[in-house]
Amino acid sequence: MDVGFIGLGQMGAGMAANLVKAGYRVTVFNRTPARAAPLLAAGATAAEKLAEACRGDAVITMVADDDALEAVVLGDAGLLVTLAPGALHVSASTISVALAERLTAAHAAHGQRFVSAPVFGRPEVAAAGKLFIVAAGPQDAVADARPLLDAMGQRTFVLSATPKAANLVKLSGNFLIACVLESLGEAMALVDRGGIDRHEYLELLTSTLFTAPLYKGYGALIADRRFEPAGFTVPLGQKDIRLALAAAEDLKVPLPIANLLRDRFLTVRAHGGDHLDWSAIGAVAARDAGGQ
Repeated sequence: MDVGFIGLGQMGAGMAANLVKAGYRVTVFNRTPARAAPLLAAGATAAEKLAEACRGDAVITMVADDDALEAVVLGDAGLLVTLAPGALHVSASTISVALAERLTAAHAAHGQRFVSAPVFGRPEVAAAGKLFIVAAGPQDAVADARPLLDAMGQRTFVLSATPKAANLVKLSGNFLIACVLESLGEAMALVDRGGIDRHEYLELLTSTLFTAPLYKGYGALIADRRFEPAGFTVPLGQKDIRLALAAAEDLKVPLPIANLLRDRFLTVRAHGGDHLDWSAIGAVAARDAGGQ
């Protein structure tokens, strides 16, 4: 199968590399061509223009946000006008429910197929091919996308024939992760202020009731105050909470904690933290309490 891959950031590079390892003929495109060098050495082909990555059976996009994906799909010489009828677009980006609806309609109008397949996992997980993938779309399209998804992840959850369902679930998941970041930060600030070592506290938590990788991995980042290099930046975290709030408003579902999280991300950004990992919101409670 000939596959195009657009977006070679920290997540996309690892995902595309696993497609190459799986034996697919992969054509890659990125706004910064130098990012493609390791993939070209592994056997991928470089596309000088976006349209050159859209000539195969499928194209996968992994870009930062709604604006970037709109430009890739709906812009001049974008996917919509270059992808062949019947070809498949798999969007792995975390985007709004509203944009997923627009893309579903636009691809259908052009006789193309669209699957939303956002992913859970950080860059090292993507590189290892161990992502968890949430997919939604027409049954035939998901079936054709499945081998590609299997090459990039350890498990794919197929939720619905409607692509936007996957995006809603992904946003809800990132909302929950951000809740963990905030609650861990608050709990550590409390015990730290009481004279208890936060690393010992984390060891207690993750050895008893809170053994999930989420608590262990992010808990270590928060306890160590180790927010660089960022696996997922503060602005991206803020974006996802904003999109979750927008989806909740459309569905008339109150999300009071999400409003707090939005302000936490804005606080970190206001203090020059755009370059930090989104787990940096876990240090805001300690700073509010006069600590570090």
